[in-house]
Amino acid sequence: MRYFILISLVFIHTARGQKPTPDPVQHLQPTVFALTMVMIHDVANPPAASRFYTYCLLGAHEIVAQHTPEIPPATQFIRSFKTIPVESSAPYNHQIAALFCMLETGRLMLPSGYMLEEEQQKLTESLRKEGYTNAMITQAKTVADGVAKKIVAYAAADHYLKLSTRLRYRPIRGDGFWYPTPPGYMEAIEPHWRTIRPMLIDTCSQFRAEPPVAFSNDSTSAFYKLAYEVYHEGKNLDEKKRFIASYWDCNPFAINTSGHMMIGFKKISPGGHWMNITSIATRKAGLDFARSIQVHTLVAATLMDAFISCWDEKYRSNRIRPETVINRFIDPRWQPLLQTPPFPEYTSGHSVISTAVAEVLTYLMGDHFAFTDDTEVLFDMPTRDFQSFREAAAEAAISRLYGGIHYRDAIESGQKQGSAIGAFVIEKVKKAGIKPIR
Repeated sequence: MRYFILISLVFIHTARGQKPTPDPVQHLQPTVFALTMVMIHDVANPPAASRFYTYCLLGAHEIVAQHTPEIPPATQFIRSFKTIPVESSAPYNHQIAALFCMLETGRLMLPSGYMLEEEQQKLTESLRKEGYTNAMITQAKTVADGVAKKIVAYAAADHYLKLSTRLRYRPIRGDGFWYPTPPGYMEAIEPHWRTIRPMLIDTCSQFRAEPPVAFSNDSTSAFYKLAYEVYHEGKNLDEKKRFIASYWDCNPFAINTSGHMMIGFKKISPGGHWMNITSIATRKAGLDFARSIQVHTLVAATLMDAFISCWDEKYRSNRIRPETVINRFIDPRWQPLLQTPPFPEYTSGHSVISTAVAEVLTYLMGDHFAFTDDTEVLFDMPTRDFQSFREAAAEAAISRLYGGIHYRDAIESGQKQGSAIGAFVIEKVKKAGIKPIR
């Protein structure tokens, strides 16, 4: 009798399209990384990359939330989001559907999204080898495609598509304002990003940073001392500081010059680095599929809002970069270790987003969650061991001083801004009923 009941339960479980083993969570990190690789190929700028991650995860989160009572729907913490009904004419595996939804959303949204078609096929083949039937995979894909289309429609209303219709940015005249920097002298990136609809915070200026130290070329002024600190650090870097700066470079498109020749190198974005850290952490913690999706979604949304908040300040203060100041007033031959990014200096973007995400991950996973970061192995860097998310964020922040691309006050104000954003997100997810995992 017991044998009959067991067989019946397995039959019912399989008939509903829910295979008990293996757990598709093993496919989550490769799926997120597949999105990252296409963004690297497309040279997605840091704010745009955070947006792509958010929407790709949002659909997957909704599919999971509608099948997992302990996962609150995104309507509980995303300000303007409305429930997306998941429609299906037959039972389906919601975990597989969530994975395909991430890839399909990326396929529809990313400039080179067609590259994800190969990833979809790879995932299909892997699932077949694991014992999932063609019928189960096909039904999951059908659900995923439907949700992805609705997510893309929701994303289209966030003002991103209007950015290209706005007037091109022109640098402001004046000694203290940002001006394009060598070697590429590229145009300012996303000067109107503040107009993008936030996901968690109320407005782009909700966490406005304190005003930066006022510009002055007087050698006794506070600003000149900030600039000289960057100059002095750059002239006296030891191997440890050089390594830290290079490790957290996260410049999606760096240009190397040799004579009249310029060579571009593509790298991961700051947000991409933290998305991979999130994958590493959820895997180490042994989280199930649903909770892993939840953590990734919250990190992506935090990244997106942190960039919106930071970019609002960048184009408000419009502050000049250290490289420009040092070349004009201190040493015309000085060069920073890292290539100066093409947008205003204050506040430090990596400081803001790293601190914000570290606070959210600390709430979810614990204050002393040690992990080994292998994100930069792809770019010929070794793995790094960190004892906590906050330790990693603090190192990412100070790396900007060592790299010669930020003044100290932009780093410290960026950390304060990121901490405030992180605290706000934590309070919001608490109200939504999302509890720490530890």
